[in-house]
Amino acid sequence: MSNNYPKHIVAVSAYVTNAEGEALLIKAHWRKDTWEPPGGQVEQGEALDEAVRREVLEETGIEIDVHGITGVYYNASSEILSVVFRATCSKREIKMQPEEIFDAKFVSLTEKNIEEYITRPHMISRTLDAMLAEDFIPYETWEVRPYNLLGRLDKTKFQV
Repeated sequence: MSNNYPKHIVAVSAYVTNAEGEALLIKAHWRKDTWEPPGGQVEQGEALDEAVRREVLEETGIEIDVHGITGVYYNASSEILSVVFRATCSKREIKMQPEEIFDAKFVSLTEKNIEEYITRPHMISRTLDAMLAEDFIPYETWEVRPYNLLGRLDKTKFQV
């Protein structure tokens, strides 16, 4: 039996909106040519919803309420599985972490102006999926032996 277990990277990001309906976007140091929703790599043993909360907080200083998954995407070149969440925040004040990101801001993002901000086609499609999502994919976090449900994001309609 081979020990060649898959070694995919799992990443998360969040389409975060504030009370005004503006989207939180960031520019990473290594991708200054585009804005994108905040996110990053999931750490060993970390639940996906906790990872996206941590990444958004680390990059922008903003705490989010995670509502659900809007899409799952795979980068075959880099072997990265990306899970995108829809989230909201009550704060508008960004406390940017310069070691994490280059810039961050809230934007009145629409289907018509998205390409003015997000320049990479794969990020445009996943952002549009999250922006236009009316409901979510259920997500659960479990421990086993014994079975213990740690958390669940239900498939619910998104209320703006």
